[in-house]
Amino acid sequence: MPNAPSGPGGGGPLDPARDDPRREGELATRVRGKVQRPARFKVLLYNDDYTPMEFVVILLEKIFAKGPSEATAIMLAIHNSGLGVAGVYTLDIAETKVVAVHKAAEQRGYPLRAGAEKE
Repeated sequence: MPNAPSGPGGGGPLDPARDDPRREGELATRVRGKVQRPARFKVLLYNDDYTPMEFVVILLEKIFAKGPSEATAIMLAIHNSGLGVAGVYTLDIAETKVVAVHKAAEQRGYPLRAGAEKE
């Protein structure tokens, strides 16, 4: 029985669609179904009796890119209800913002706490 011609590397018969030298370097892609969105996490700030309200507003403006009126509204929600949502992000960004809040508060000696909770 004669040997069938084999493709590069001797892996089997030649396949013109696969072994066309003009296709070398192309990236094979597979079309998948629905793309799943990453989970979202709320960054929560917790009220305490020592952190000044003005400091919380500044953090909301600088770390969470809130405008003055929105930052003030969030700060008042934190003050009145014990906690407030500073923003909603993917996990890595939420964790980064929580660390930034803790670092800024710690540098100034404030006990402000933040956390991330799945939405």
